Amino acid sequence: MLYPLVLRRPDDDGFVLIEERVLQVFARHRQLHQGAPESGGILLGFRRGSHLHVTEATAPLISDQASRTRFFRSAAPHQQAALARWRESGGTMDYLGEWHTHPEHRPSPSTIDIGGWQRICSKRETPMLFVIAGTQN
Repeated sequence: MLYPLVLRRPDDDGFVLIEERVLQVFARHRQLHQGAPESGGILLGFRRGSHLHVTEATAPLISDQASRTRFFRSAAPHQQAALARWRESGGTMDYLGEWHTHPEHRPSPSTIDIGGWQRICSKRETPMLFVIAGTQN
């Protein structure tokens, strides 16, 4: 059984709360066997002052491209999901960031990951969250 995860943000006094159902999405897509491809999606939730509350994660879609060590998220369908949640919430649910898997026990970001995150952050004025789910952590 998974429980919600609370993390301290390294850049300020804020916290990140990741709901159990989001952790379940990560767990379902971990690369636990040799042929499992990377998976990923976007993180949705709420900004409450300096705190981020992650309530949803989109799952990989058929339009995404994946191999054992690469994941390319097809932007449009994930963006449509984010826009639908934003509308349903009366404009309060937001795009908080992205997640993907790595076939490592303790994953670390690649230079491709870091470059992508920098591009996203350069277009946003609000803090963003990026998660890499490994085989154990």
